[in-house]
Amino acid sequence: MNHTRKEKMESFGNLLDIMDELRAKCPWDKKQTMESLRHLSIEELYELSDAIIDNDLIEIKKELGDLMLHLVFYAKIGEEKNAFDIKDVLDSISEKLIFRHPHIYGDVEATTEKEVKNNWEKLKLKEGNKSVFSGVPISLPSMIKASRIQEKARGIGFDWENKDQVWDKVLEEIDELKVEIQNNTNEIEDEFGDVLFSLINYARFINVNPDSALEKTNRKFISRFKKMEELIIGNGLVLADMNLNEMDIYWEKAKKLTK
Repeated sequence: MNHTRKEKMESFGNLLDIMDELRAKCPWDKKQTMESLRHLSIEELYELSDAIIDNDLIEIKKELGDLMLHLVFYAKIGEEKNAFDIKDVLDSISEKLIFRHPHIYGDVEATTEKEVKNNWEKLKLKEGNKSVFSGVPISLPSMIKASRIQEKARGIGFDWENKDQVWDKVLEEIDELKVEIQNNTNEIEDEFGDVLFSLINYARFINVNPDSALEKTNRKFISRFKKMEELIIGNGLVLADMNLNEMDIYWEKAKKLTK
């Protein structure tokens, strides 16, 4: 599958034409606003995320199409408001990419990923961002937000030198949490948050995406639990009537069957 640039542009043009027609003729499409589309766009993004985790390339293609439709939809509404159109959107991102890649389009040298990211964060500050964290959306899920915060801090040089230092910090935070739990203080939640934050930071140093890792564990747990339920029902038992030791026997069987 190797389409030409002309074919790609024609397909994008077709989508723009379809959007124009739907906006003019379809009662549902005519009614939509940026606000009404927002939650639908978020849902589409999570569906794309699911497809990526499943490594389902066919589904990824479909979900990318759904997201592309939403992007074109927002641009169409922006055009109707005389605020911007799809050309303005594309020109804006092109200009940003050129500005933030001076090692490609300028005379700055950057040969490693780390150097590129460091330059990226410094250039953002030059663009007028008052804080390194200005670009972190408030509504991001907490785990993803923690990762972004840590990446941005690293971009301006505020970071640990190696993973051993970070692991020591994890252990330190766990010890502090233990103390608060033993003393039953009001600081338990704060210390628990510090443990999570330090673990997420450690994940970065061992090249693990913590959000993906947790989602895979969620799915693994659900799969094993469903298999356990299946085995229990198959033996004529009722899960709610079993004690923990009895359930654990079936849990171990389920683990072996779902590996």
